[in-house]
Parts: sequence; C-alpha cells; structure tokens
Amino acid sequence: MPVRLTSAAFAGSGVLFLLYPLLRPATDDAAAMASAGWVAGHAAAMGGFILLALALLGLHQVLGDRLALRAAVVTWLGAGLTLPYYGAEDFGLNVIAQRSLRDGTPALMELAEEFRYGPVAVTMFAVGLVLLGVGTALAAVAVWRSAALPRWSAVPLAVGFALFIPQFFGPYSLRIAHGALILAGALWPALALAVMGRRRTVPASV
Repeated sequence: MPVRLTSAAFAGSGVLFLLYPLLRPATDDAAAMASAGWVAGHAAAMGGFILLALALLGLHQVLGDRLALRAAVVTWLGAGLTLPYYGAEDFGLNVIAQRSLRDGTPALMELAEEFRYGPVAVTMFAVGLVLLGVGTALAAVAVWRSAALPRWSAVPLAVGFALFIPQFFGPYSLRIAHGALILAGALWPALALAVMGRRRTVPASV
C-alpha cells in the first residue's frame, strides 16, 4: 500500500470518526433512530473502522517490523468483531424505529434494547473495541521504536481508541470531543506519512 494512500487512510478515518458523533443524533429515542442522521453517523463510523484497518496495514508496510504486523492483525480482528454490531445499529434499529413511529407502537422499541444488550452481540462489540484499542496501542509502540516517523505521532490515536468504550457513558459533548481527539490522533501520522511520501518522490539534488 503506497505511503500516500496510507496517509489518506489515516486522515479519512479521523474525519469519519468526527462525523460519527456530529451526524448522529444526541439521543437514543425512536425519533433519533429513525432519522437520516442516525444512518449517516453510524455509516461514517463503519467507514472509519475500515479505513483505520487499511491505515494500519499500510503502516506495517512502511515500518516493516513484526510489531506493526501484529498491530494490523489485531486491528483487523477488532474491526471485524465491531462492524456487525454497528451495521445492526445503523440499519436494523433504524427500521424498527421507523415502524414504531409509523404504526404508533412504542413497544417495538423494546426490540432495540433486546438487541443492544443481547449477550452475544454486546460481547462481540466490546471485545472488538478492546482489540481496536490494543491494535492502535501496538501501532503506537511500533512507531515509537522506529525512526521512520515522529515518536509521539501515533500515541494520541491509541489514547482515543483506549477511550472508545468509556466515552459511550459520557454526555453528548464528550462524544464529540472524543471524535475530535481521534481526528487529531489520525491526522498526526497522516501528516508524517505525507511528508515521508513527499521526500521519497523528490529527487536528490546533484
């Protein structure tokens, strides 16, 4: 994966993770789940997870060490476990909420709670997010050990994913701040990789 594409994947992932709380409604009631913002926000998050996995793969190719490979593998596993839950939240809960509002049957929303807190679904979701936190932490260590990128450049991103589960229990403003943290954490390695790619394309002076 070319350095410039890796840079773009980091940057795109950060932007999508900020759009996630900005587009997603602040509440979890039927009107919020039935809205276009609910679908767009969760779709942005899913795109963010996919681009993050691609970015970590590209980072491994840049650094070329085993730790970066482990970071990529763990991140892919985390994304794979997390995405089914997000897909169901995005499309399944949206359909349930629309039907609830259209038919005037608020009891249908009990299905949303049953899904969200079902033992298999919520376990996969939690394990996936933990693995994403571990994967980005391994990536931060790999970057720290290498001389290819600034040592601290992957640390804020790792912090952002370490806080992914806790931020669900905070107010809506905290969720937006968390999205901004991930954006900043993704833009730093994106910029460092963009500089690296530019240096590789500039011919040496004679």
